[in-house]
Amino acid sequence: MDIQIGRGKTARRAYGIDEIALAPGRRTLDPALADTTWRIGGIEREIPIIASAMDGVVDVRMAVLLSQLGAMGVLNLEGIQTRYDDPNPILDRIASVGKSEFVTLMQELYAEPIKPELIEKRIEAIKQQGGIAAVSVTPAGGAKYGEAIANAGADMVFVQATVVSTAHLSPDTIVPLNLEEFCRKMPMPVVLGNCVTYDVALDLMKVGAAAVLVGIGPGAACTSRGVLGVGVPQATAVSDCAAARDDFERETGTYVPVIADGGLVTGGDICKCIASGADGVMIGSPFARAAEAPGRGFHWGMATPSPVLPRGTRINVGSTGTLEQILRGPAQLDDGTHNLLGALQTSMGTLGAKDLKEMQQVEVVIAPSLLTEGKVYQKAQHLGMGK
Repeated sequence: MDIQIGRGKTARRAYGIDEIALAPGRRTLDPALADTTWRIGGIEREIPIIASAMDGVVDVRMAVLLSQLGAMGVLNLEGIQTRYDDPNPILDRIASVGKSEFVTLMQELYAEPIKPELIEKRIEAIKQQGGIAAVSVTPAGGAKYGEAIANAGADMVFVQATVVSTAHLSPDTIVPLNLEEFCRKMPMPVVLGNCVTYDVALDLMKVGAAAVLVGIGPGAACTSRGVLGVGVPQATAVSDCAAARDDFERETGTYVPVIADGGLVTGGDICKCIASGADGVMIGSPFARAAEAPGRGFHWGMATPSPVLPRGTRINVGSTGTLEQILRGPAQLDDGTHNLLGALQTSMGTLGAKDLKEMQQVEVVIAPSLLTEGKVYQKAQHLGMGK
């Protein structure tokens, strides 16, 4: 139902993940029977979770570890890892600087040119250790470094920006990346994003996207919603884009996974995204808290270092456990940020969903009090859900 904002302007109500809850049906099942496997770009994974292409989250080591644990990580090919042969001193500087100096330091550090030979070096290092070499570039980076990515034999390419569309207008002096041609020419699957609407998601599927990323600005370190005023809450955005996926499959017979990207911190968030229609999720800050993460307990967004208009910040997330504890357990925290796979399996068991397709069909209710009802002591004492 449209709501009138004022004369001549109406708006549709949109919902965030915190505003919904999942309602159990008549059937339950043992969590051990819950099948969480999914496929993206022809690659099957046990865990439908991807680590975000952020410099504080994924490096070569993390990409390999995530692959070994049944998930997947995406390496940012326009970040620290491809600007510096040894990223460690740079990451140390980012972790040690104060709040007031942070933005200018980031702009300085990311002014160092990207080196195509490091792109190939990082991809080869991941593959040599048996990891899935999934990498991320902006549309401009795709046009510039696509050949280096192809030569290195990456397994998957994510073309990401705040918003990616097939109808991008550029000045006469700039030739925009032709997404359809890029998807066709690259020798590996290409994932496109980000988007938040049915129409754009459908357009990206039509040009050959192997999967579509959904989300504008919900990430823990992202400030795009404040800087630009742009975004659609994740529950609504995912549901709309999932509808595009389903219509596209009916029309073409091709199934293009939808990945909810950003704003997800707990296992419950992941479960609610999948129930809203997502096939998998991309998360950053939960993995930035891993002892093995390159960010030294800090996390920052991909648009943070922009020399013109930074749209991200650095947040201190700390280190709460190993990557394995965060992803597969055993959990040492009671707030839903450890054993994300176990949370998904247990939720599916509670809801009677045998696989992710059934999880997408569970009943969703509007529940703005879900996280606060009866939690007065947790909030007052900063425990559990009140941390």
